[in-house]
Amino acid sequence: MWSEYILFLLKSVTFLIVVGVLISMLARLSKGGASAPGKGKLEITHLNKALDSIKHKMQHEVLNKHQLKKIDKERKITEKEKKKEKSASEEPVRKCFSIRFKGDMQASQVSGLRQEVTAILTVANPGDEVVVTIQSPGGAVSGYGLAATQIMRLKDAGLTVTACVDQVAASGGYMMACVADKIIAAPFSIIGSIGVISQVPNIHRMLKRLDIDVDVITAGKHKAPLTLLGENTDEGREKHKQDLSAIHERFKALVKFHREQLEIDDVSEGDFWLASDALEMKLVDEIGTSDGYLFNLTQSSEVYRVQWVPHKSLEERLKGASSALLASFENFLSKTRLP
Repeated sequence: MWSEYILFLLKSVTFLIVVGVLISMLARLSKGGASAPGKGKLEITHLNKALDSIKHKMQHEVLNKHQLKKIDKERKITEKEKKKEKSASEEPVRKCFSIRFKGDMQASQVSGLRQEVTAILTVANPGDEVVVTIQSPGGAVSGYGLAATQIMRLKDAGLTVTACVDQVAASGGYMMACVADKIIAAPFSIIGSIGVISQVPNIHRMLKRLDIDVDVITAGKHKAPLTLLGENTDEGREKHKQDLSAIHERFKALVKFHREQLEIDDVSEGDFWLASDALEMKLVDEIGTSDGYLFNLTQSSEVYRVQWVPHKSLEERLKGASSALLASFENFLSKTRLP
């Protein structure tokens, strides 16, 4: 009886502590309020230093003291020589910047991309390079059109832009990549899908069977050629198809403008290819990965990763905090055992 009572008491106390902590966190987080668009912080990582740190740690794990002493001596000599070269040289050190774009259907990450591009333009010099790693199956035309325009800002400033595709850059993703001066793609990444798609569900017939009338009133003949609730017509479908064709032609013109070597009619019917085949079609320029390309750049340039981290809303912060606290509580209970 006493053991059961003690167990019940411990659980009750623990529950009250958890509730108290949650209330405290709620009060603290509520002071921050919901995140506003454009609010966040910029994180800069010097990849050269990060790689040196990894290399240093690996050497201390796998080498003996004699080898470490020799390497340390060589490193000091190399650093002195580099400092002399920098002081003697009047030319600025070439800088490279790495940014990542992992897109969804709405290209909602474009707000962060704008911040990253602006940050780079404040310090970059003509001739510096920006490596944009793109991962996206495509999505909204307006969103990806704006994302492609952000990359154009870099080129307009005289910077060299390299697009890297490790997994997929299709449709809107390829719209972004084609703007770059060079496209590098991993062997099994998916490239292409230069096409436009629109899917509009219509439940008019179901509503008609239920004797439900829906009035769709527009001002302008072509305001809404296809609707969800109203009765769609062949004329409306044809108008919608014409609109899609116009967007497709603009898409093709954009790709052709930036990649003149392409036979655009051969690659613009919505097909996609693995990178090894896309190389033959001249959709990409090299086979490789972003990791390998950035690693090679660190051997000759100063490379910086630039990332915009938006502030999380109150709901997002509460959800993350609650999940972490619940996981800790469950872990505590699993380890607590009474004799």
